Amino acid sequence: MFKKGMRILLAAAAVAPIFVTSAWAAGQMTIIVNDPSNPYWLTEGNVAKATAEKLGYTASVSAHKGDTNTESNLIDTAITNKSVAIILDPANADGSIGAVKKAVAAGIPVILVNAEINQEGLAKAQLVSNNAQGAALGAQQWVEAVGDKGKYAELFGAPSDNNAATRSNGYETVLTQYPDLQKVAKEVANWDRTQGHNKMQSMLQANPDITGVISGNDEMALGAIAALKEAGKLANVKVGGFDGSPDAVAAIKAGELQYTVLQPVAVFSAEAVKQADSVIKTGSTGAKSEKQLFDCLLITKDNVDKYTGPFVLEQ
Repeated sequence: MFKKGMRILLAAAAVAPIFVTSAWAAGQMTIIVNDPSNPYWLTEGNVAKATAEKLGYTASVSAHKGDTNTESNLIDTAITNKSVAIILDPANADGSIGAVKKAVAAGIPVILVNAEINQEGLAKAQLVSNNAQGAALGAQQWVEAVGDKGKYAELFGAPSDNNAATRSNGYETVLTQYPDLQKVAKEVANWDRTQGHNKMQSMLQANPDITGVISGNDEMALGAIAALKEAGKLANVKVGGFDGSPDAVAAIKAGELQYTVLQPVAVFSAEAVKQADSVIKTGSTGAKSEKQLFDCLLITKDNVDKYTGPFVLEQ
């Protein structure tokens, strides 16, 4: 009997870890993006959800649309639902800190994607595009398209997002090397196509002789293109974008957009979930640092055919 009992105990011990690990890995992963009406954030949410489900989690995607109160309420819901991790594209570099603190205080690891918060040591990781590198790539290509002299305008993203300033500063670093390029207008259009269209209209009225528009993202650039087409000026004005969205790629193929800088959102959204999974199972992301930069890629008419899916470019 003793030996038989020992065999039963040993068999149970061998099986038990399988059940423990399975229960440990299971659970709800909450994914919070900005606004899925923008294809960039739609892809961010879709990729994160698919990756989480592939790893055995249930996953939900919700959106704060840049509003910190909505974001805070969504974090409350994640806490109530006993989420095992939160993947968050923060609404505001400063304003989202409180929401992240609340999740951390509840014992839920937070992984930030696409945008940063202005405090380290709260989120387990902050995964973002290398916006400075991408802006330099874009600005150099923009000069190649526009030339080294003339008047130009800039469309600036949401001031609450550090990415807007990083890209704008990156453009400035390159373009100020050309003294005959004169920036005559700069307008905030909050990453939005409609605002990009409206701001482009007003900039055109004040500066009808501009020869180029450099934009902080594709949506604003596509809005500018629509306004330029309406004014009959697109043939004489070169426009550059940033994101690598499907609509931007279509505009490049149509000869309306000179280039876009692809953000590898499909890559870092999947990586964010994998790191959350690692934190749940081991307590660590496995990465060397909290802030992690992912290099951008340039899309032009020369390589646009290598665009194989939303925000994916074959190398």
